[in-house]
Amino acid sequence: MDHLAHIDRSEWIEQICRIEDGQESWIETGQECPAWDAIQLEELQSRLCSELENGGLAMGAYDGDRLAGFGLLGHRRIGPQNDTMPIDLMYVGRPYRRRGIGTRLMQLLSREASARHAKFLYISSTESSSAVGFYRSLGSENTMEPDPEMLRKEPFDIHMVRPL
Repeated sequence: MDHLAHIDRSEWIEQICRIEDGQESWIETGQECPAWDAIQLEELQSRLCSELENGGLAMGAYDGDRLAGFGLLGHRRIGPQNDTMPIDLMYVGRPYRRRGIGTRLMQLLSREASARHAKFLYISSTESSSAVGFYRSLGSENTMEPDPEMLRKEPFDIHMVRPL
């Protein structure tokens, strides 16, 4: 768990996406998203441990002993047909972005979700243009029926589904 502190989640955010009444809009922000503070890191570790204890699966990408990125497939099934599994967490550290790490992690998590008989992944993406663009590049689309629990956890996120 100490390896999570290796991830530098910071990024310069040019634009964020907002969805209101089903309409998507983009807002210029020009701001820096900071690295995790100690409280956020503790919450992240707790969330990760809880998911793993309940049957979730984490996959990491390492640069030597340093965690470069990780993804967490949530344990619970969601969606109207109960055939969707959530990507509960997904981060690639700032110095490792745009190297295919996130794509590879999504491929591995998708393979695991398929092995667990899921037909879709549910993604609650941060609203930054880079995150939304990443998930869309992999075939994710906005969902008109956000999962109530995920929406409660992340009300400003862009909620998406991706067919497997």
